[in-house]
Amino acid sequence: MQIKTVHARLAPLLLMLWLCLAGCDQQRADKLNEGVSTEADVRQQFGEPAQITERADGSKVLAYPRQPEGSTNYEIIIGADGKMSSLRQLLAPHNFAKIQPGMTQAEVSQILGRHAKTHRYALKPDEEEWEWRYLDGQSRKIFSVKFDREHKVQSSASTDDPRVLEGG
Repeated sequence: MQIKTVHARLAPLLLMLWLCLAGCDQQRADKLNEGVSTEADVRQQFGEPAQITERADGSKVLAYPRQPEGSTNYEIIIGADGKMSSLRQLLAPHNFAKIQPGMTQAEVSQILGRHAKTHRYALKPDEEEWEWRYLDGQSRKIFSVKFDREHKVQSSASTDDPRVLEGG
């Protein structure tokens, strides 16, 4: 009984913290301008990226995943001239629609960024499921992708975040 009381007290605090963090990213993004802001400006606002991919054309892709508890995955492209050319939030309906049966795990990661959680099931050891948490308006959702034994997309779906339905 006492654990439930502590959980109930912490839930609003955690929700406020989560909303603040989500809002902070938007405030950081609003301070950056495509074609003007430099890589140093991006790092000042977002910090060190989780991953840097250097492209053949001299540009760089900076990855800022906010998973597992956040609801965004940012990809910021720095052009060969050192200026930000693109800032995108990857967890969006137009990107979910790109996920098709037969795609590889690498292709899915390239479109959506780092996933929040991996599920493996004892009765289906050849299958794996990845999840991303995201916001649909004010609703917290989960986008999931199931992979077969060859690590290719079998199916995908969007559902309500069960933690919201359970009250936590």
